[in-house]
Amino acid sequence: MTTPHEDWSLGRLLSTAARMVEHDWNAWLAGHDLTHAGFLALHGLASGPLPQRELAAASHVEEQTMARIVDRLERTGHVTRRRDPRDRRRVLVERTDLGASAHAAVQASGVADRLVEGPLADAAAFRAELVRLVAARRTPPASP
Repeated sequence: MTTPHEDWSLGRLLSTAARMVEHDWNAWLAGHDLTHAGFLALHGLASGPLPQRELAAASHVEEQTMARIVDRLERTGHVTRRRDPRDRRRVLVERTDLGASAHAAVQASGVADRLVEGPLADAAAFRAELVRLVAARRTPPASP
């Protein structure tokens, strides 16, 4: 007898697994007053302040989506917005001490990896295949 998921396409399995892991990840991140999207934004700011447009591009989200993410992070005290001293027309997003410490705590916890690695027979091989898949899919395929 087959399990209900054995006949699913690989894409459907990957999408379902990603949603399940992200749900668990968001539940854990809530303890730091973060979401997955917010954590990714903090990660993007680890090297220093960025304009919101560049942060959106680095996070692979639309600018409007990043605006909502940054709004929430600003409300929770994880980031601030400030004028770029070199170009007063630009606004930079910058991690606060709270944002930096939350990012560091989440990184150090290893929870993101443990959520996935637990049931895997070979986590290193799975990681290598996912890296290869993400690298190959940086640009969407052409429409038929």
